[in-house]
Amino acid sequence: MLADDERLIRAGWRTILSLHDDIEVAADAADGCEAVEAGAGADVVLMDVRMPRMDGLAATLELARRAPTTRVIVVTTFEHDQLVWGALRAGAAGYVLKRAPAEQLVDAIRLVHTRDAVLFPDALRRIAAPLAGTVRSSTVAGLTPRELDVLRHITLGQNNSEIAATLHITNETVKTHVGNILDKLGARDRTQAAVLAYELGLVFPGAHHQTP
Repeated sequence: MLADDERLIRAGWRTILSLHDDIEVAADAADGCEAVEAGAGADVVLMDVRMPRMDGLAATLELARRAPTTRVIVVTTFEHDQLVWGALRAGAAGYVLKRAPAEQLVDAIRLVHTRDAVLFPDALRRIAAPLAGTVRSSTVAGLTPRELDVLRHITLGQNNSEIAATLHITNETVKTHVGNILDKLGARDRTQAAVLAYELGLVFPGAHHQTP
């Protein structure tokens, strides 16, 4: 589902995505309210950050409540827009820039649909930089040393197979650790876990393996 208040932007996205047989555009929306209604049945929503009636942050929050399995990718003109961070905090699976190449947009949709890795971890790290270590929580104490290791590799954008190979454990063990991490942090998915990892100071931008 495509949500943007500019008709030409939506038409451009639709044209790009129509070239790929594994992606179907089911609906589009011109504002956040329409996005919530039309997006509840979609696998993936491309969500403009700044829209009339309801912005992308509020729409992402409402979609997370109504349709927990729907994955939101926020789309923005400015990388460091605070609304982007708010949308990630609210449960968006990641973000892309409006000026991004077409293939990057397509790759982003496919990646968030698989739910196996964080979207564009380098971009997430840049936007997280000003907020690293700004939140304090007793939740950190509940994570085991191995879960902290897995969480740090999640922020690197590694999927389960890559984490398993790096830490010399099985894919099933990684899957169990990821589930425990999401439960303990109260995170919706890997992206939200990565956001919390930065805010809690479990990982610092530029020093992924640093222990606080």
